[in-house]
Amino acid sequence: MNKSESKYFHTALLMDEALIALLKVKDLEYITVKEICEKAGVNRSTFYLHYETIADLVNEAMENVTKRFLSYFTQNADDFIGKIDEKDLKDLVLITQDYLRPYLQFISDHKNVYRAAFRNPNEMQAYARYRDLKKYFLEPILKRFGIPDAFQQYYIAYYIEGTMAVIKEWLNNDCRDSVETVVHIIEACVRPFDGTEGK
Repeated sequence: MNKSESKYFHTALLMDEALIALLKVKDLEYITVKEICEKAGVNRSTFYLHYETIADLVNEAMENVTKRFLSYFTQNADDFIGKIDEKDLKDLVLITQDYLRPYLQFISDHKNVYRAAFRNPNEMQAYARYRDLKKYFLEPILKRFGIPDAFQQYYIAYYIEGTMAVIKEWLNNDCRDSVETVVHIIEACVRPFDGTEGK
């Protein structure tokens, strides 16, 4: 990376951080380009050199936040995928604590960015961010159950939309319930209690 590229990425990082800081105190729809520039210490022309709209900046900020999580996610993905073939089918569900707990904790730690993404899903392509969830967990598990490739998209849509609905509600409540509570709620939705728990 040459000096000008380094400066470009440094400036973009400043604007990402400025946006995230502003999201802690106000909703996205009330944040202006002027505020972002003042917080980042750059001028408006610099902003428009990098982005066309604030939504573009949010996309980038969320991408960077997600990459932090994915660095953990991908390190552990091979271990999890290896276990998929070893598990009994009765113990294999699409939503497991193995990845749900760290995922929810990460969302809680970055709730302002995630809340903004849920409020503006079209502009921020929030649902496009679940590619890795599909790739590392849902698709391998569906293959294990023998679900034909042509039908997997329907199963994945059902699980992702349902899980996202719970997470969206949790974010609306400012993540007041613990991560453990939400993990158990999501698990109960996809694997209902059969009456044998605690016996």
